[in-house]
Amino acid sequence: MPIEIKVPSLGESVTTATVGKWLKQPGDAVKTDEPVVELETDKVSVEVPAPADGRLAAHAVAEGDEVDVGAVLATLEQGAAGASAPAKAAPAAAKADKPAAQPAAVAKPAAAQAEAPAETDYDVLVIGAGPGGYVCAIRAAQLGFKVACVEKRATLGGTCLNVGCIPSKALLQSSENYHAAGHDFAAHGVVIDSVKLDLARMQARKADIVGANVKGVEYLFKKNGITWLKGHGKVEGTGRITVDGKPVTAKHIIIASGSDSANLPGIEVDEKTIVTSTGALELSEVPKRLVVIGGGVIGLELGSVWQRLGAEVTVIEYLNRLVPGTDNEVASQFQKLLVKQGFKLKLGHKVTKAEKTKKGVVLTVEPAAGGAAETLEADIVLLAVGRTAASKGMGLEEAGIELDKRGRVVTDAHFATNVPGIYAIGDVIAGPMLAHKAEEEGVALAEILAGQAGHVNYDAIPGVIYTWPEVASVGFTEEQLKEKGTAYKIGKFPFMANGRARALGMTDGFVKVLACEKTDRVLGVHIIGPCAGELIAEATMAIEFGASAEDIGRVCHAHPTLSEAVKEAALGADNRSINI
Repeated sequence: MPIEIKVPSLGESVTTATVGKWLKQPGDAVKTDEPVVELETDKVSVEVPAPADGRLAAHAVAEGDEVDVGAVLATLEQGAAGASAPAKAAPAAAKADKPAAQPAAVAKPAAAQAEAPAETDYDVLVIGAGPGGYVCAIRAAQLGFKVACVEKRATLGGTCLNVGCIPSKALLQSSENYHAAGHDFAAHGVVIDSVKLDLARMQARKADIVGANVKGVEYLFKKNGITWLKGHGKVEGTGRITVDGKPVTAKHIIIASGSDSANLPGIEVDEKTIVTSTGALELSEVPKRLVVIGGGVIGLELGSVWQRLGAEVTVIEYLNRLVPGTDNEVASQFQKLLVKQGFKLKLGHKVTKAEKTKKGVVLTVEPAAGGAAETLEADIVLLAVGRTAASKGMGLEEAGIELDKRGRVVTDAHFATNVPGIYAIGDVIAGPMLAHKAEEEGVALAEILAGQAGHVNYDAIPGVIYTWPEVASVGFTEEQLKEKGTAYKIGKFPFMANGRARALGMTDGFVKVLACEKTDRVLGVHIIGPCAGELIAEATMAIEFGASAEDIGRVCHAHPTLSEAVKEAALGADNRSINI
């Protein structure tokens, strides 16, 4: 069946072009991405490639003709390009007859081998408008690049702003206020006879906050001259993508597609009774019984929202602890405080079956190490077992881009993939799936493309759990330092001994500073307590600048503040804490 070769998108505001020169004549054999015709506009000269292997049929237009974007230039009889078709079949034959020789027989896809277009629509094209993508686009625009960003959502901001970080924090704050009004204010002399929940208004407030944030990103795109290409982006190879099937070219293509909620076999998500974080943010009523599958950050944050609003929350975690990767001492204290709040924990267990009923969901739960199964009934089940790289359906493998076993894009130290001119950042590559990590990578990559020394220090990426109390960490944990064989010393200070924490009535938790035993350099800081997510910034800066524990301890901290607990813990690394 003939394939039409059409005039591609020629950039913003360009709707027509002139046929400059035919590079291939009727009857000529052509290969995928081989230039067929040259088009000229008042801005650029563009070579239009063949979309597939084949033989060129008659020209539909002549040299010198003016043509519109989308107009047919010629037709291509597919699969008639001489030896090209058998060459593609060879790897499959080799695989069937002699599997061991298969890697040597497989050639890189033609799209990956193609050279970048001589002229392009954009200098930088980012696929994905989440925190990594939109920040990268803005920084690239600041550096003078002509930038476009592809986003298939109706709004910018990605998962984080639309159905992740921002709406969850809005509900966390609202639910914390509701709980405090009913349980904590009386201790301050503020007596409220009855507290009524208006969940619809709470959800509306969340929606307003999300709306303001995503509109803010749209404003920033306009301010920085960034083109928003609305649609699904698919990578075709070096310098080329399509957006909902329409070709677009760029010197540099950046994959910032983010991540998706991970699934479990046998558990069918419908976002109504069995939900991911997306559905958990949109519940129209408080469930009586909420079961959270997964004891990580997302499950505990959203579990906290609904527990504060009145749900009975049970957390099922495969491991024998919560929040894996967190400092053990902090995780242990965190677990005790959650149980004190009313959380029910089933650690070292797994869910093997989820059956929907008229009343909700019946879960079959078994010990992870083996043993008798039991059933749990729930009105709502939240599946929160992590996230996976959003790398499917984007043409990455077809374009020859290497993915690892977990579906993440493989990159080098400068975020480059194995295909020239294509890069990746954020959740879709290795490393912690954190919005701020993606942002830093976006800035660094934009600066690298501009010839600057963009860099990310992965030892100084903070992590925060926005429960009550908050948990925040940066740098190495005790367990990691022991594994590395690094000699260290510890400084700890409890919030119970901090004047501001007492005034707030928020004395749970502590600050823990880990410093090198020989040099006193700060190696890690771990905080559980009030405003931990804000306090961790000081520790992150200390690690970034190679500060010692003594450096933090000698900095004058305002009194009374929670930040004094960080200073006291730093002093404690040398047994010099003052207020304990």
